[in-house]
Amino acid sequence: MVLKKLFGSAVIAGLLLGGATMAEAKDALTLQLKWVTQAQFAGYYVAKDKGFFDEVGLDVTIKAGGPDINPSQVIAGGGADVVVDWMPSALATREKGVPLVNIAQFFQKSGMMLTCRKDAGIKTPKDFKDKTLGVWFGGNEYPFLNWMNKLGYKTDGSAGGVKVLKQGFNVDPLLQKQADCVSTMTYNEYWQVIDGGLKAKQLVTFQYEKEGVATLEDGLYTLDKNLSDPAMVDKLARFVKAAQKGWDWAVKNPKDSVKIVLANDTTGAQTEKHQLRMMKEIAKLVGKNAKGTGWLDDAAAERTVETLMSGGSDPVITKKPEGAWTHAIVEKANAL
Repeated sequence: MVLKKLFGSAVIAGLLLGGATMAEAKDALTLQLKWVTQAQFAGYYVAKDKGFFDEVGLDVTIKAGGPDINPSQVIAGGGADVVVDWMPSALATREKGVPLVNIAQFFQKSGMMLTCRKDAGIKTPKDFKDKTLGVWFGGNEYPFLNWMNKLGYKTDGSAGGVKVLKQGFNVDPLLQKQADCVSTMTYNEYWQVIDGGLKAKQLVTFQYEKEGVATLEDGLYTLDKNLSDPAMVDKLARFVKAAQKGWDWAVKNPKDSVKIVLANDTTGAQTEKHQLRMMKEIAKLVGKNAKGTGWLDDAAAERTVETLMSGGSDPVITKKPEGAWTHAIVEKANAL
């Protein structure tokens, strides 16, 4: 009654409304994806759709990637707080001066492989000699180059080596016999080959994981300076907490997760059939150990570093990185 006499009913209502607004205010955070909207990133879209980000007080903007978008450049330019990238690309970028730090690793296994036509006479890696192999660049070529170095193949097109075809983000070179093998992911381009008319029995695949040259793929990265800011560390921990929940839900509910992904695909380019196949394959890569979903395995990180440094005369990175990953954010997220 005293407040009403002093300020009036309208003012009191305004104060109460303002208080409610402040109580509901969320911290903004922007995530830049490595590629276009698809099931590869289902955990983040699920976390947003299901309100998991809201639960931890975050207003998350998810920015789709694409062939002309480099996550490292985006975060270096202030366009994102967190990015999804592969560790080879992130470490190479770090050595060049952009201090990226891995704060969570949701993909524990690699989905990369070479898919080859059997009619090209390829049965084992020994048959790569003098063959044309499609390779993605933009940071994705690093594991391939290391693998060829281990096999003793030159990649300059000289006799006895392999001819490298700079592959676009499609499988046309294999379908049109412009290449004997192309780069594919278990969850994406391999199925494009199948949809393109080739049958599984006409193909032979070489998974990087099985060939012992796999490197860590989709991880979450931020800039080193963010880890010195307590407020940002808190936001990042809350983000990872919600992402953990999102990925756990996505893996258990592939069909519903695909519906959420498709609802966020503004291009309309994705199909339910392809995305469901992708989601089921992605689930095989997302790992969970005793320390929770998203925990980076140090041995896997060290193996990635070793792989990148053993590129012969042209290693991807020239020295072992220091401070390139941290468990602090996941540990804080686990404690929430």
